[in-house]
Amino acid sequence: MTDRLEDTAEPSRLSAGRMPGMERRSAMDAVRMRIGMAISLGLLKPGERLPDQEDVALGLSVSPITARRALASLAEQGVVVRRRGRAGGTFVADSPPTDVLAELSASPAESQAVNRLVDRRLLFECAVTHYAAVNATPEQLDELERLTREMAESTDWSYYHRMDEQFHQLVGTASCLDSAVGVYHETLAELYDYFIPYPIEKLHRSNHDHIALVAALRAGHVEEAVELARKHVDILHGTMFMGLTQGGRP
Repeated sequence: MTDRLEDTAEPSRLSAGRMPGMERRSAMDAVRMRIGMAISLGLLKPGERLPDQEDVALGLSVSPITARRALASLAEQGVVVRRRGRAGGTFVADSPPTDVLAELSASPAESQAVNRLVDRRLLFECAVTHYAAVNATPEQLDELERLTREMAESTDWSYYHRMDEQFHQLVGTASCLDSAVGVYHETLAELYDYFIPYPIEKLHRSNHDHIALVAALRAGHVEEAVELARKHVDILHGTMFMGLTQGGRP
């Protein structure tokens, strides 16, 4: 009963219906979908160990109880395997059921809605980056640089995702665009609801954009910073789940 109340108390941002075409999902179903799509796309490999339950929760921005219920459900359906002992944990099954994975996918309408959401973020990203290049304080730039180091040293997608979110939130804050920053942060959070696990090597390559962006911001090179930000977001059309599904494997 406690589990049911806690899961109900945490509505998924995917179910908020902020954009036309978005599916209404519970928080648990959203986690199941995101992990299932990562497995279907080959981003999570058979036998690969998932981060600990608490880290899965943090990496996917849900409560620990939601992460636990989602992983338990996936285990019941044979998508993941849970092992005990010192070398235990939750692992991608060697042969996840294809029919279950097919159910754990976004609809075409939802994919189109996420593409529109990427476009919305693209506009905001260029604006906040422009003004961050003008208004960012030395302390904010130092913190952005620290976050790039954290991402470079991360060993799993969960920790990287948390640092990545903090990085972009801080770029928005550094723009000093007042109420517009809140709208940017909302758009960012809405898009992060569709983050799926990626191989850490791929994420480390993405971090090169962050490093170059901090250098441009520190130098006050507005046009260079905006172009870096534009490319960093525009590529999401091809590297998020809908782009990988339509364009082939990563």
